[in-house]
Amino acid sequence: MRITIKDHFRETEIFLRRVVFAGFVVFALVLTVIGRLAYLQMIQHDHYTTLSQSNRIHLLPVAPNRGLILDRDGVVLAQNYPTFTLSITPERAHGVNDTLARLSEVIDLDEVDIQRFRKQLRHGRAYQTIPLRFHLSDEEVARFALDRYMFPGVELAAPLTRHYPQGELAAHVVGYVGRIDEQEVATMVDVDNYDGTNHIGKTGIEKQYEDVLHGFVGNQEVETNAQGRMIRVLNRKEPRPGTHLHLNISALLQKTAMDALGDNNGAVVAIDPQTGAVLALASKPSFDPNLFVNGIETKIYKELLTSPDQPLYNRAVNGQYPPGSTIKPFYAMAALEYHMPEATNGVHCRGYYQLPGDTHRFRDWKKEGHGAVDIDRAITESCDVFFYTLAANMGIDRMSQFLGYFGFGARTGIDIPNEFTGLLPSRAWKRKARKDNWYTGESVSMGIGQGYLSLTPLQLSANTAALSIHGVRRTPRVVHSFEDPDTNELQAIDAIALPSVPVQTPENWSTVITAMTHVIHGARGTAKGISKDITYTAAGKTGTAQVFGLKQDEKYKESEVAKKLRDHAWFMAFAPADNPRIAIAVIVENGGHGGSTAAPVARKVLDAYLVPKPAS
Repeated sequence: MRITIKDHFRETEIFLRRVVFAGFVVFALVLTVIGRLAYLQMIQHDHYTTLSQSNRIHLLPVAPNRGLILDRDGVVLAQNYPTFTLSITPERAHGVNDTLARLSEVIDLDEVDIQRFRKQLRHGRAYQTIPLRFHLSDEEVARFALDRYMFPGVELAAPLTRHYPQGELAAHVVGYVGRIDEQEVATMVDVDNYDGTNHIGKTGIEKQYEDVLHGFVGNQEVETNAQGRMIRVLNRKEPRPGTHLHLNISALLQKTAMDALGDNNGAVVAIDPQTGAVLALASKPSFDPNLFVNGIETKIYKELLTSPDQPLYNRAVNGQYPPGSTIKPFYAMAALEYHMPEATNGVHCRGYYQLPGDTHRFRDWKKEGHGAVDIDRAITESCDVFFYTLAANMGIDRMSQFLGYFGFGARTGIDIPNEFTGLLPSRAWKRKARKDNWYTGESVSMGIGQGYLSLTPLQLSANTAALSIHGVRRTPRVVHSFEDPDTNELQAIDAIALPSVPVQTPENWSTVITAMTHVIHGARGTAKGISKDITYTAAGKTGTAQVFGLKQDEKYKESEVAKKLRDHAWFMAFAPADNPRIAIAVIVENGGHGGSTAAPVARKVLDAYLVPKPAS
């Protein structure tokens, strides 16, 4: 076909139009790109700068150093020391499951480690570092260091870990820290202050003073590379370390008490009557608190829980026992104050007591009886018949009232959590708790520290202290002072006064205290065995608390009865008698007679505190 010139011009025109249109489209696209760039660079600059910074700059918490706990002489009871720890930051790890699987080929990870990590992972934040393994060995550290580049988001560090250098010695009073659990997070007042912290006080002083021991979290702004590893610190706000605690407890006295108990289970509580300072608070058997810091093994924990000796049980604060004859000096004081005829005329003891019109005989420990017994002899020789008679005539209302003045049946207020109250029975209590009336025979049993009446070794020690200084009462205190970790300045905690025991005749205190000195220094005293070579005057009282009841006229030989069924042995004392510096209560579980088992324990503690040590 022949192409004319006209056709040629038409095709050229069409081509030019297409070129112009294409150029217009390109121009429009270029303008759009330029506009978008301008928008991003000028209008959205701050937004994308922030996003960019967040990819390489992170604000990380810096945990504070926990405050130390020291005894009255500066002996360290709780400290911090570095240990190698392997941690994972989920946000930076390339898949947590894959990371765990590959790590297990390099580091020994057991199921407990993984379960604990996953539990924290569920309730934590993606950017928070979560510990996976504690106490890595040097060999494990070396193995991980070789392959460290393969594990983004995994860090090896040496943070400070809680350690209790005295082990079992003061475990029940100092307590221990452990891993923070869900319930504790839910009840925290300031959750943010625990960012970067994995531990919290669980028991004892560690729990009671958590707020001051923990300190305040700091933070640091760090730059990281694409693998999440820190390149440099851009800014840092230092954490404020926790306050150091100085205790009234003496590690030496504590060790003396634990050693003196020997193979027996029991408790020893010693208090300075003038200030309420707790000098020793021992419970035996004990346990190693270090086992709990980073999570105790299930097998070991089960052994502690199921042990018949109950090592986790704080007998000093939570043990509730019948006081036995240690209650008698308090009743003697009540007899004097209420002008009971027994206090003036005495009682004739023929070896038993009977209520009028009743054939039941309440037996004295001395079968043939004590004969004529005044208040001094009743305490010195621990005559049961005297106190049977006194209790029957005094009645439960006055007995309960007077013991209440000392604080029996109530918490002492000691600065250790979960203190038990014991039980001070009354007519109203029995009506409410047992839906029954109070009977005189129950008062008679209560007169020698049996029946419903129960107390803790701590209560008996605190009340012995009050008796020793004529009814002046102080709240027992374990912590003596706070130490500022930056300035080392000490802030002492003042003694807390409680209502004194109301008396009408102050001279009655001396009557009771004199009788208590005869318990130890008198020829017929039930604790005369500990008076040999004693260099100070002490006042005390023995006690025996029944574990199971006996039938009328029934007795048992200790050698024929399982030890767990034998009587508990009590002893309370204070010294020097005329100016008390220490009051003590000792219970030896299933120890039999207090004069032969509990009193020697007290003597060793009293000597350790009162007798000057020869210069070395």
